[in-house]
Amino acid sequence: MPKLTKKVVDAAELREKPYFLWCSELPGFGVRVFSSGKRVYYADYRPKVGSRKRMSLGQHGKLTTEEARKQAMIVLGSVLQGEDPAGERATRRKTLTVQELCERYLEAADKGLVLGKGGVPKKASTLVTDRSRISAHILPLLGSRKVMDLTRADVTRFLRDVVAGKAARTAKTEKKRGKSIVEGGKGAASRTVGLLGGILSFAVSEGIIPANPVHGVKRPADQRKRARLTPETYRQLGQALEKWEAEGGSEAAILAIRLLALTGCRRGEIEALRWSEVDIEGHALRLEDSKEGASVRPLGQAALDLLSRAGRKEGAVYVCPGRDPRKPYGGLAGAWRRLTKEAGLEGVTIHTLRHSFASTAADLGYSEPTIGAMIGHSSGTVTGRYVHPLDAVLVGAVDRVAQEVRRQMAGEGRASEPQT
Repeated sequence: MPKLTKKVVDAAELREKPYFLWCSELPGFGVRVFSSGKRVYYADYRPKVGSRKRMSLGQHGKLTTEEARKQAMIVLGSVLQGEDPAGERATRRKTLTVQELCERYLEAADKGLVLGKGGVPKKASTLVTDRSRISAHILPLLGSRKVMDLTRADVTRFLRDVVAGKAARTAKTEKKRGKSIVEGGKGAASRTVGLLGGILSFAVSEGIIPANPVHGVKRPADQRKRARLTPETYRQLGQALEKWEAEGGSEAAILAIRLLALTGCRRGEIEALRWSEVDIEGHALRLEDSKEGASVRPLGQAALDLLSRAGRKEGAVYVCPGRDPRKPYGGLAGAWRRLTKEAGLEGVTIHTLRHSFASTAADLGYSEPTIGAMIGHSSGTVTGRYVHPLDAVLVGAVDRVAQEVRRQMAGEGRASEPQT
């Protein structure tokens, strides 16, 4: 029976049935090796009252052998003082509230222990959104509920409550004159229930509940994603931008909105776009970090012309800089609200530009994989920073789409008929 070390645990053979390896230096500290390759640390002890118990400490890989050893020493030390840590944990799990679970979830996510799309830790920007949805909807409507008591019916009622806007409110923020507007609706409900499902899956993995009550709950379709601009509404948007340009409006805001319309990029990708990621000669944006990781996006000539006209200001790091040229422009959300109000397009979101770009590509006869590669969907994105040169057919396709969007915004009519 060896001392448990990382080397020993990693080298443990896989057998048909699970088995334990116990540490020679710390009695009661062991690791269970499963046939799947999973390894879980345990503390084995006998309380003063009751039969022998084994308390799981965590999975190898999520914590190191030495971290597990320290946890085992704490558990075994508390037993000498007459405590029953496994029994106390079971009691805590029974009384754990949704608010306490959310706090645990966010703490684990901050440490990179909660994996998102692609099996990688959630990004900081994603966690900001998660925190917002938790505080806006989950805590007000479910925070005091015990996790163990949640049922599928509870989740269904929660979904309906978010749709109805039961948690809707306007609250002050820490920023001067800042406010946070919480709204309901089908889109908010669908996305928040999706997050709740992830939090409760975390609870399942932690052994807090045996099954996820979100599974099987039907979520409403996010209607926002179906919206698109027509030639008429594209022209309304274009006229509003032309008016801003004539009146000397924010150059960064105008450039960002035009780039969003002509590339199909996500809002955050344009807000954070650096000049070092712009490859004019290669007709591409070589994004270091998008929602899908490193990603290459083809650029149409209309977008290239826009970037060339904008030019890089002295000292500017970002394509759309703020007042400090070393920092990105931070007023896009407010600028978009003002622009859509002036254009008579209230209710149209920034995301609509991305969806409209894809819809225009579909109108021109391009296939879903081609459209996915244009706008960076996970199913079709061209990943990797050093892909060069881009496929000429793909560049040609995005060039036609961007040109068509530019024409509609300028009120010049439709492009030539799609080629088959």
